[in-house]
Amino acid sequence: MSSIYTVLLFILPISIFAQNSDFRNPQNGTRYSFGVEKIRSASIASGDIDADGDIDIIIANGRHWTASNKIFLNNGKGQFTVSYDLGFYESTSYAAEVGDLDGDGDLDIAVGNDKAPNRLFINNGKGKFVEGKTFGKLYSNTRNITLVDLDKDGDLDIFITNRREFNEICINDGKGNFEKVINFGESDDSTIDVKIFDIDKDGDEDLILANRDGQQNYIYLNDEMNFENKIPFGTGKDETRSIAISDLNKDGWSDLILANINEPNSICFGDASMSFKNIIKLDNVKDASFSIDAADYDQDGDVDILVGNSGEPNRIYQNLGDGKSYKMMLLSSQDFDTYDIRFVDLNKDGFKDVVEANSKEVNVYYINRKKIRQ
Repeated sequence: MSSIYTVLLFILPISIFAQNSDFRNPQNGTRYSFGVEKIRSASIASGDIDADGDIDIIIANGRHWTASNKIFLNNGKGQFTVSYDLGFYESTSYAAEVGDLDGDGDLDIAVGNDKAPNRLFINNGKGKFVEGKTFGKLYSNTRNITLVDLDKDGDLDIFITNRREFNEICINDGKGNFEKVINFGESDDSTIDVKIFDIDKDGDEDLILANRDGQQNYIYLNDEMNFENKIPFGTGKDETRSIAISDLNKDGWSDLILANINEPNSICFGDASMSFKNIIKLDNVKDASFSIDAADYDQDGDVDILVGNSGEPNRIYQNLGDGKSYKMMLLSSQDFDTYDIRFVDLNKDGFKDVVEANSKEVNVYYINRKKIRQ
């Protein structure tokens, strides 16, 4: 498929909601923060790691400098009154993701580090972790990791994104060992994020890569672990930091939502042609958007978009139903350096709350007030 195509850009009608109208706003030092430390946090993940029926939080800290990664336990009410360090060593962590890596039924944690060994932490079933083996290249420029059963053998593999290096696919042997490593892409790839999703609906997981440094973004179609067929998306010169995938216009095909740096964020609509040439701007703001997520936060039947920014307030874009028109609201007036932001139901009320990891600021969360009003 040709990589040369015409990019169509449309300006969306955007109006600003009353600030914080739908979320209880955290302030530093309240129960709406994950502690009170101001450290270089890079990512935030969630899962019931102590098997008590609620969602706990794992925060990866450090980036290029060493710091301790943290676990925050939910008390069942969306409050985080117990925390502890993950592992003995401080590391330069960019990512921590949860999944059952050894097949014993509980959630383990994989941590990706910058120029330090990536490490596994094995759960004893009650939220206590034993430091396990390393995975991937020992001293790579790791920026993100994703856990998924890529080879369809029933266990979770690990995809590592490395900036200015080969990306890596670490194959699980079924027991939580990842000795088989497959280099992916090119030696100078600047991949920051990957989403793994069956975008062509053929039954296997495809790779959707977000690249920086002016490199083309690509979808790599999976054909029994052969990824030779690739589809470009975006303008070809985007500084894309993060990607979300969802069917925004409800046409049965997944769309790609791009968080870009110093250019407007955008949506690439999918269709049967798999070209992703129908592109619109999500906004006209040239923020440094570092993270993006998508979910139906207001439960009106369509998918909304959450954007985390660096140096500008974070925003929610409420889908007006057609996937092309949105109303924008500020999540708060804070202009933190948000490296990761996600929708998560923290208090088990069926409504999506928001968690964010901030660099050199307090990490906070926002409780969705929609349930209270209805």
